[in-house]
Amino acid sequence: MKEEKKVKDLMTEDPINAELPGNRVDVINKMIEHELTGMPVVKDSELKGLITRIDFFKNPGEDQLALIYRKDQPDILQDASIKEATKIFIENETHYLPVKDEKNSCVGILTTADILPYISEKEIQLPVEEVIGRECVPLYEKTPIKVALQTMSLTGIYAFPVVDGETVLTGIITDRDLFDMSEINGQIEKSDLGLEDDEESWSWQGLKNVMKLYYEESMIDLPNICVDDVMVEDPLTVYDQTTVSKAAQMMTENDFGQLPVVNEMDSLEAMLYELDLIETLL
Repeated sequence: MKEEKKVKDLMTEDPINAELPGNRVDVINKMIEHELTGMPVVKDSELKGLITRIDFFKNPGEDQLALIYRKDQPDILQDASIKEATKIFIENETHYLPVKDEKNSCVGILTTADILPYISEKEIQLPVEEVIGRECVPLYEKTPIKVALQTMSLTGIYAFPVVDGETVLTGIITDRDLFDMSEINGQIEKSDLGLEDDEESWSWQGLKNVMKLYYEESMIDLPNICVDDVMVEDPLTVYDQTTVSKAAQMMTENDFGQLPVVNEMDSLEAMLYELDLIETLL
């Protein structure tokens, strides 16, 4: 019997951290520079919590890192088992686990995506229809994208399957797709966010991907177009009989956090998420 893997076997070692006291601009720029969506928060190398893109969405008016980051974020020791980590992921509905040593120093970060290759290797033959357990909220393809954005902010779901008038799956849309179409209102200038005029264009584009979701304060203006104008068409799907390990492999190879699930008639049945897959390790 193979020895069960430990957190330190799958985690990212020596992760990029957000350092207290810190501020919103510095953390956002660091996320953009390193293409991250979440980072451990530390003070003098001691683990204090976690900051993610979603935390900026939820705290649009705060500038100080100390007022934004998750102080109650679960963490885990590097010598803990992957099964123990999975329990924490599931119980807390989180995708990140900062990893610490016995001295409470941050030594890594483990994400749900890090566990997917391990699930693929285990050749779990269970069909995905038996592990789906989270909400699927389809959007009609003619839904205005402003409505789609509000749906995201109200539900806390950031990826939706898109259907036509006959309920046929035609695409998938995520918060990133909406931000790619957004125009930052004139109230927010590059200088407000610590960017110089000569900064690379990818920095400004990346910044839009970490701006807050709420458009009520006119922070983000979206054009009057519909979901089908910005969605990803013909999305990669899995069948309800696809095995757990195969689905994990598909997510890993394509860097997806979710996949629409269809039946033999190609009708949308559900959305499969990373958390659904890793729960099979319990």
